Amino acid sequence: MIDQLPAWLQIFLFSMIPGVESKFAVPFAIYEFEWQWWQAFPIGLIGNMILVPFGLLFLHKLEHFLSRYKSIEKIMEKIFSRIRKRANKKIQRYEYLGLLLIVSIPLPLTGAGLGTIIAYLFNLKFSRSILMIFIGVIIATSINTFLYLALDYVFF
Repeated sequence: MIDQLPAWLQIFLFSMIPGVESKFAVPFAIYEFEWQWWQAFPIGLIGNMILVPFGLLFLHKLEHFLSRYKSIEKIMEKIFSRIRKRANKKIQRYEYLGLLLIVSIPLPLTGAGLGTIIAYLFNLKFSRSILMIFIGVIIATSINTFLYLALDYVFF
């Protein structure tokens, strides 16, 4: 079914998946659709960032709603506790720069989704968080795209 969607929409939707995001969607577009990096990059960035403001604005309401279910509340608390523990030193020491560093790591399960949760958990300001997450997404996507293109050039 997803194969029937236009390539740009597939890239956009793929970029919205937390943990995958544009850092993997852009190389995917280069490989799968034979697009140039500059064609896929803006679509990937927009797809990656589109949910961030909503997450920052409404994550507290979602957490409150889901906490009514004890099994989900336990899972959320475990996840949030782990994120707080892992990000605490970076955020306490560097604040927004720490957020940028965490988001810009070009690995799975880092990126805008994690950055949004961290900004929420540490009560960081909305506008500065969006800016740091956006810059981090650009960095992570650039690194992965460059690595993909370099490896493609060397091996193929």
